[in-house]
Amino acid sequence: MRGLMTGVPIRRGSPWRRLMAAYHRLLSRLLVFSVAILVLPVALQIFSRFTHLIPHYIWTEEMARFLFIWTIMIGAMIGVRERGHFEVDLWPRLGAKAEAGVRLLVAGAMLAFAMVFVWSGIEFTRFAWFRTSELADLPLWLIHIAWPITGITSVLFIAEQMYDSLRVLFGRAA
Repeated sequence: MRGLMTGVPIRRGSPWRRLMAAYHRLLSRLLVFSVAILVLPVALQIFSRFTHLIPHYIWTEEMARFLFIWTIMIGAMIGVRERGHFEVDLWPRLGAKAEAGVRLLVAGAMLAFAMVFVWSGIEFTRFAWFRTSELADLPLWLIHIAWPITGITSVLFIAEQMYDSLRVLFGRAA
């Protein structure tokens, strides 16, 4: 079994790797579920605006917005794990150690942004802790907590990637 796009062999039985893989699978399933659920309020909005078959529900706009935020954040978490979200290849073909060094630099920058998500997300959630949404009367912390969760998850996935890169850089098999 090889590491995430680094080509580094990883230990199959590592509890950390199994936990991260299971968390990634959970996030993937949650993403599918959130997109499927997002269809419902959007469809209700469309049908209520263009037909008179069902009444015009105003809460559907707010619900769709909240689900869309969570869908984006879950997708961002998955993107970090799969290295498909923040990385652009500009370097020519490098050797394994040089590529690991570049990946460490990229991971360091991503880690800084993830820490901003954690720190600011906690403050953002605290701000919304006792507030509710205007239309559906939902607690706003349920929406705002997506930011620190995204940050913490990104930190975990970036740490996994940095470990892989450090193992390549120092010439050790993972």
